[in-house]
Amino acid sequence: MVKLSGTTVFILLLILVFAANGFPDEGMWMPHQMKELDLAARGLKMDPGGLYKTDGTGLMSAVVYLGGGTAAFVSAEGLILTNHHVAFGAIQRASDKEHDYITHGFLAKTKAEEIPARGYIADVLLGYEDVTAEFLKRLKPSMSPEKRYKTIDRLKKRLIARAEKKSKDTRCYLKPMYSGNRYYLFKFKRLRDIRVVYAPPQSIGNYGGDIDNWMWPRHTCDFSFLRAYVSRDNVGAAYSSDNVPYHPTSFFKISLEGVKPGDFTFVMGYPGRTNRNDTSAELQADIDDMRQRIELYRDLIRFYEKAGENNRGVQIKYASLIKGLNNGLKNRTGMLEGLEKQGILEKKKTFEKKWMQWVEQEPARKKKYGNILTEIDNFIQQNADFYRKDQRLSILVGRRRGQALLRQAHLVYRIVEERQKPDIKRESGFQERDMFRLKTRVELAERRYDPEVDKAYFKYRLKKLLKQPRSQCPKALIHVLEKGPEGIDKHVDGLYAATILKDPKRRLELIQLKPAARLKLNDPFINLAADLEKELNVSREKKKILDQQKSDLKKVYMASLLEMHKGKIAPDANSSIRFTYGPVKEYHPRDAVTYLPITTLKGVMQKETGKYPFEVPEKLKKLYQARDFGQYMDKNLEDIPTCFLNTTNVTGGNSGSPTLNANGEQVGIVFDMTYESVIGDYYIIPVLQRTISVDIRYVLFITDKFANAHHLLKEMKIR
Repeated sequence: MVKLSGTTVFILLLILVFAANGFPDEGMWMPHQMKELDLAARGLKMDPGGLYKTDGTGLMSAVVYLGGGTAAFVSAEGLILTNHHVAFGAIQRASDKEHDYITHGFLAKTKAEEIPARGYIADVLLGYEDVTAEFLKRLKPSMSPEKRYKTIDRLKKRLIARAEKKSKDTRCYLKPMYSGNRYYLFKFKRLRDIRVVYAPPQSIGNYGGDIDNWMWPRHTCDFSFLRAYVSRDNVGAAYSSDNVPYHPTSFFKISLEGVKPGDFTFVMGYPGRTNRNDTSAELQADIDDMRQRIELYRDLIRFYEKAGENNRGVQIKYASLIKGLNNGLKNRTGMLEGLEKQGILEKKKTFEKKWMQWVEQEPARKKKYGNILTEIDNFIQQNADFYRKDQRLSILVGRRRGQALLRQAHLVYRIVEERQKPDIKRESGFQERDMFRLKTRVELAERRYDPEVDKAYFKYRLKKLLKQPRSQCPKALIHVLEKGPEGIDKHVDGLYAATILKDPKRRLELIQLKPAARLKLNDPFINLAADLEKELNVSREKKKILDQQKSDLKKVYMASLLEMHKGKIAPDANSSIRFTYGPVKEYHPRDAVTYLPITTLKGVMQKETGKYPFEVPEKLKKLYQARDFGQYMDKNLEDIPTCFLNTTNVTGGNSGSPTLNANGEQVGIVFDMTYESVIGDYYIIPVLQRTISVDIRYVLFITDKFANAHHLLKEMKIR
């Protein structure tokens, strides 16, 4: 027997603790980190060097950042494959009572029939570079948080402006990693003309609805086809009938071989946000926030579902909002449940005790890192009230939960005010590079709100504020709240009767005005937005400094983790390109329960009730009864495989990511995680972490046999 020294035992204990925290093998890796993963030993058969190339020709350039989600090029003609729920906004905006593409689906039989995916933009990765040195040259330890923020903001804008000058369709993002210990500049080709090609009916693309959301076993065929167009000189341009299909440098080959348990798979995409490197104090603050958000989501869902109870037109306009709210509600509910059930807060605290032992091993470490957890904890406690009030204030004009006409008034007001400044001094999001998207937001607002429902919602929110202490309410609304419930109704009715903002053409005209001309209009909604902006601006400026102060503290903590692991940590997700891998695998969520990793069309029929969300289209039933499966049947299963699980690491933003086999061929599309996996945003538990993908054979079966979209199969070279 080998006797272990005390130091060796301590190191082994640290390894076990860090492994439980997802170090070092679990993670969403940046492309340049892949070479350290020994992917060939794990099952990758293709050359790893073919995944990411600095000239933009690697397979990673076939992965598209699309409207907050991910997608993939699957043909040389710019055909894009993504989730039905990622493309849902485009489907909803194109729908009305006469053309209900949500319910019935949409198919363009020719390119000429493809319809604009209004509001959608596709960013295609060209490459990225480490620009940390540029920041280190300018950031000094003696700087105040305010000066540090301004220095970072100014440098960020300059680096982006310099890179975007090279081409008019280049779009850049500057992303801090490890809480500002590294900075990377990502370069994309921006494609602004995206069109809908095929979307299945919601009875297929959203089968199971919110009941099955985040759950396994799953049977949703969550996919849609889009297409990217460019000008004739290959420049990403706004929609035009003269535009031509984009020819990507790379696109994915589709495999009909499928997957079986144990097969190596990997995913490339744009995960939105994770918090795996957070401290226990940060996690506790997020838990408190989740509880508040859950109540808010429930409240909003109740209001909007009741508003559209007997009106299909209203249902269509608010379908995307309600879908997002239900998704967020179930996610946060599962998150809270999982964090508590798995004791994640205590696990974080245990990790921090072991981390502190490591820190105290050396005097230099203790001096550098010894107080940082206490400082982060103190910061959170001291500023909790401010952040809560800022959130309540921001909700009034928020893009997703704010009242639509007030939100538009505030957006118009800010665009006009920001355009008076030199471009470099404008707020991020309001520079000239952002104007196309801002104008699109103004123009398309009409497709997602109903004036009467919006009016009722504004009254509802104001009456909710009556229950709050006046000190917690926006100053611009105090005089309205003092009128009481009946006075609120009259005041809001007056706002809607007098405003010109109900006309989208007028809203677009207004953003071209000078402030003096805007003042002369004396529009009540814009006047209210201007009054709210005074308070919002004060809060926004304070939040910038506080966020920077917290970032400075977190940077020190992250530096300690990087030092401890010699840099071999995947940075938290922040909507930048990432790589994750793992086998197709079952899991055991609780005692005596085993979930197999593959579902079939048989399960679709078993769940069928004849009512939404488990209503199977008659044509699909007939195909199943006739066993008209074509080449898409799995010979071992003797059925159409519908969905499968693997152990990859994903989160919101990964929706639509291609799931690939060992040869780099597409075998599925990521669309969800299991209910037990949602805590992976904070803490990975490998035996429970599972990603859900729709099997590509189910996608092709629906495209071929159900939709008769044979031209798309031919384009993808499916024989």
